[in-house]
Amino acid sequence: MTSITMLIALFVVIIGVCTAQKVPVSVYYESLCPDSQAFISEQLYPAMKSPLGRFVDLKLIPYGKSNRSTIGSDVEFTCHHGPNECYGNKVHSCAIEHIQVNSFQNQYTRESLILEYVNCLMQLTRNFPDQLFPGKRCAEQFKLENWQVIEACANQTEGSKLLEKNGELTDTLKPSLTSVPTITFRHQQDESQALALVNFRSAVCKKMQSPLPVECTSLPNSAPVQSATTYLMGLSSLGLILALKI
Repeated sequence: MTSITMLIALFVVIIGVCTAQKVPVSVYYESLCPDSQAFISEQLYPAMKSPLGRFVDLKLIPYGKSNRSTIGSDVEFTCHHGPNECYGNKVHSCAIEHIQVNSFQNQYTRESLILEYVNCLMQLTRNFPDQLFPGKRCAEQFKLENWQVIEACANQTEGSKLLEKNGELTDTLKPSLTSVPTITFRHQQDESQALALVNFRSAVCKKMQSPLPVECTSLPNSAPVQSATTYLMGLSSLGLILALKI
């Protein structure tokens, strides 16, 4: 193997390391919870829209402190903020299940369009239930072609089954869910929850492995950690030195 080939291989490995790391993040929330609304609109959404968002593998789980009971083949729910929240949780669940990106929405991925829609719902339901639930309004804003599918899902058995599944996921939390929203990193609850509520970006960065991306090393008050760019430059220099010696 020539020195140039070795250097190229080195860069491929480094780039793979730098781009492969994604932090699994799960957000357990409620559709009409003020704290959930604030976290999603003020912390999660801006962070996911920033360059840091590409390092997050996000899972949204609307359920929170709801309770459920099975009556025959039906599932009935009692929700933290009342019946309107049960409907809202179903709309969220059905949207997460059914949203698709059409050929005219090249600016979105399916995941980013879901986040746009959920954020829209959370912003517009801050005055709910004094107004109509904004499921259709947000669907029109983001040109979702299958709002009717989402609406039908929320009003039928499918919505109940999806919400039941979210309840089962919530029940598996250890320790059990006591506050909403609850944010887990790498499927674990720890002290990062408190930080995530006020500075989600920093919480994500604390869960990433070195070398950290520049999106983390450039955060205000961040510790002086060697950035990915610096790391690449250093290894590049090393590769060139080795090439000269060969």
